[in-house]
Amino acid sequence: MKFTKYHGLGNDYLVMEPQNFEGGPTPMQLFNICHRNFGVGSDGVLLGPLESERADFGLKIFNPDGSEAEKSGNGIRIFTRYLWDMGKISGQPFTIDTPGGVVESRFYQNTGDVSCNMGKVHFDAAKIPVEGYSGEVLNEKMVVCDEVLTFCAATIGNPHCVILRNGVSESEARNFGPHIENDRRFPNRTNVQFMEVTDRNNIRIEIWERGAGYTLASGSSSSVAAAVAKKLGFCDSKIAVHMPGGVINISVYDDYTVLMSGPVTKVADGFISPEIFDHPVSV
Repeated sequence: MKFTKYHGLGNDYLVMEPQNFEGGPTPMQLFNICHRNFGVGSDGVLLGPLESERADFGLKIFNPDGSEAEKSGNGIRIFTRYLWDMGKISGQPFTIDTPGGVVESRFYQNTGDVSCNMGKVHFDAAKIPVEGYSGEVLNEKMVVCDEVLTFCAATIGNPHCVILRNGVSESEARNFGPHIENDRRFPNRTNVQFMEVTDRNNIRIEIWERGAGYTLASGSSSSVAAAVAKKLGFCDSKIAVHMPGGVINISVYDDYTVLMSGPVTKVADGFISPEIFDHPVSV
């Protein structure tokens, strides 16, 4: 089973083509492949390119727990770089069909960066979805581990919960993240960002990703956190999102459409032995 591994600021994915999996990957296969000790190790698997009737390429995004993600900013950037490396795209904009919507992407050979129009951020409870709320979900309260947290919910094709903090840390993300991901308010679970606003053009986030856990960077998380920061009046349109893995630059337009730009690094090409599936690891 051939794979190519990339990372976007430490958020790593394996790109695998569909012929590797007859009938599609199973949760067991995905869990074993992504496992840091028993497999190759990654924050997810990108399956593509796939046929699409509404875009140039189709893409499926899988989490390490075997679940499918609607959209991933880093995943889209990595897939764009893969298509460039395979000679399937030029330096012109093209489109990628994900379950969370069609995204326009572009690879810049001179810098190695990828820019993506991630689509529009919505704050409405019905679109996200968030149960028990109506209208925009902004500056609401939840109790997690006996602490009252202020949160905003949003979607950019996948659900997010942004926790407003005066300072952020990895330990807090790891402690609160799994509880918020699986909170009853979020019927589809949710990605979680802990956000600190440092000035009008800079925010800092720590991330707990749905189906993957603590991650060093996330493109969709950066996009939504930046949109929330603008929506609440804390930041202007151009925002640098600082994460443990590095910085992604976000432009939030007046209609809350988001343009994301950041680097991608190729790690390795390789082959996965089918032997790893002989003794599956429990999910």
